Amino acid sequence: MNKNIQLGKKGEQVAKDYLIGKGHLILETNFRFEHNEVDIISLENDILIFSEIKTRSNFNFGYPEEAVNQKKQEALKKVAEFYLLEYPEFMQLRFDIISCLIHNEMVLEIRHFEDAFY
Repeated sequence: MNKNIQLGKKGEQVAKDYLIGKGHLILETNFRFEHNEVDIISLENDILIFSEIKTRSNFNFGYPEEAVNQKKQEALKKVAEFYLLEYPEFMQLRFDIISCLIHNEMVLEIRHFEDAFY
């Protein structure tokens, strides 16, 4: 497995643990619809949350959260739309971004952007 994939997997695990610590119930990880994927689907109280996790080892290419551009947001919305067709009982939803900075296996920073886009 290459270093970028390993870093991404580490970031997803860190974000999952972070959300569990905040009281989220993890419903799905790496949920796919067509060619699109959402990293984590969780439940916090009555709110269904679709979280995109972005991990970097440095800021050479900008902040991790900046990678969630309009195209990626549209892809996440497609996955959410499909998920809600399968599980129509959810009335509230939210899109979050979790940004992780991990260097040499050390988590240097986690930033959680709730309601990051609509």
